[in-house]
Amino acid sequence: MIPKPLCQCSICKEARRKGVPYKRTGPSAFIHDENILIDTPAESAHQLNKSSIERIDYLIFSHLDPDHVEGFRVVEQISLDFRTWQAYPEKQIQLILPEPLGERVRNIQSFYGPVIDFYVNSGFIKYKAFRRKIRIGSIQITAIPVDRGDQIAFIYVFEKEKMRLVYAPCDIKPFPEDREEVRGADLLVIQPGIFETKLKHGFTYPSDHISRTTLYTFNETLDLAKRIKAGEILFIHLEEYWNRSYDDYLAIQEDFDNITFAYDGMQIRV
Repeated sequence: MIPKPLCQCSICKEARRKGVPYKRTGPSAFIHDENILIDTPAESAHQLNKSSIERIDYLIFSHLDPDHVEGFRVVEQISLDFRTWQAYPEKQIQLILPEPLGERVRNIQSFYGPVIDFYVNSGFIKYKAFRRKIRIGSIQITAIPVDRGDQIAFIYVFEKEKMRLVYAPCDIKPFPEDREEVRGADLLVIQPGIFETKLKHGFTYPSDHISRTTLYTFNETLDLAKRIKAGEILFIHLEEYWNRSYDDYLAIQEDFDNITFAYDGMQIRV
């Protein structure tokens, strides 16, 4: 999130003053072809209200960290008929999850128990688990785990006709680059990884920093993209503590012919 609440650094002050694209909310994406929402950060309702999106048919999570699921309640906000405290049937959303995430999603709880049970029983969502692949209309989705033991994140490959999009928003190390599905993508959507210079407070990441267990450095991410022969690269999930503004990211883009740094509301055609 940029600006960070209460922070008075130059990056956060600029974001408050200028707004989007200097201001950034949580990581989420939407595939218009089949009305698929990917992840629900805390700002999901705000993001949707700022967009031209009129309908969500499917919801999928990349993993269950709070910054990707805090806004799960948006399904209730979308679907609730307050007269009955049930859903409008035509607004019901189908939650689709790889089985390992499906086994864990019940850990997202409120005072009343697992949130997913309440949403299913109220008709806000239908739930469907899948193993490795699922077809949604014209799109084939492949779920590839980034498995570090108990912490499971997924990379998704979306394919339609001859187009391939690889979506790897967060916690992508070790990246499953040996999988044929991630190679030669028309578009790789990926977190840039750790920037090691020009950080706030003069900070330098030590070699044993916990972030290095889940993230590559920015240069390592660029090398990864080359190895898997990605066409275009879109960097998402840009963090405030990397101490870079929208203008800084534009300057980095000028040194490459195939990278773009995302901002809120960006639309990409593949």
